[in-house]
Amino acid sequence: MSRIKICGLRRPEDIAAVNEARPDYCGFIVEYPKSRRSIDRATLRELVRGLREEIVPVGVFVNAPKELVAELLEEGTIQIAQLHGQESQEYIQELKVLTEKPLIQAFSIKSKEDVERARESVADYILLDQGSGGTGKVFDWSLVGEVGRPYFLAGGLDVENLREAIGLLHPWAVDLSSSLEIDGMKNAGRICQAVEIVRMEETKDVKR
Repeated sequence: MSRIKICGLRRPEDIAAVNEARPDYCGFIVEYPKSRRSIDRATLRELVRGLREEIVPVGVFVNAPKELVAELLEEGTIQIAQLHGQESQEYIQELKVLTEKPLIQAFSIKSKEDVERARESVADYILLDQGSGGTGKVFDWSLVGEVGRPYFLAGGLDVENLREAIGLLHPWAVDLSSSLEIDGMKNAGRICQAVEIVRMEETKDVKR
């Protein structure tokens, strides 16, 4: 059964939308100024305080200081950290010394070798994406094959191709961001629609 993560939240309105839709995870891009969805740690703490208890907050980091990632995990602001830069396996091992909380490592998938590299990650979960994130483009799903471990599927997912992605690949979770926006802002209706599609697919899996 696939879960769903809504990524790139940055406003109180976004929190209200996910509280209504109830995805499994929601993602916040933390202190990465190159992204228009980036928020600082103070805003992150404030937004997470308004989040439903059952929705797991995920901090998304790009080559961030390990101490920042560990601090936000250990204080409980986020429950999972997603590493979306060029973090090495040594970086992750060192971060695991600072915190025992779960880590997701993101990989840009352009070849079978990229999938193999992802499979060997020392992170708790992996995320398979088209590029650096937020591009709204789909990668070649035929490259995925048998990953052999839980993974998040990202990159160009929307309400039009979500059923197909889940039916073909059966990922641990799907991750959506830009397709749920109108004029650069998260849209509550699109968020609810995406979560509803995933829940319907879960029901089908149970019946099977």
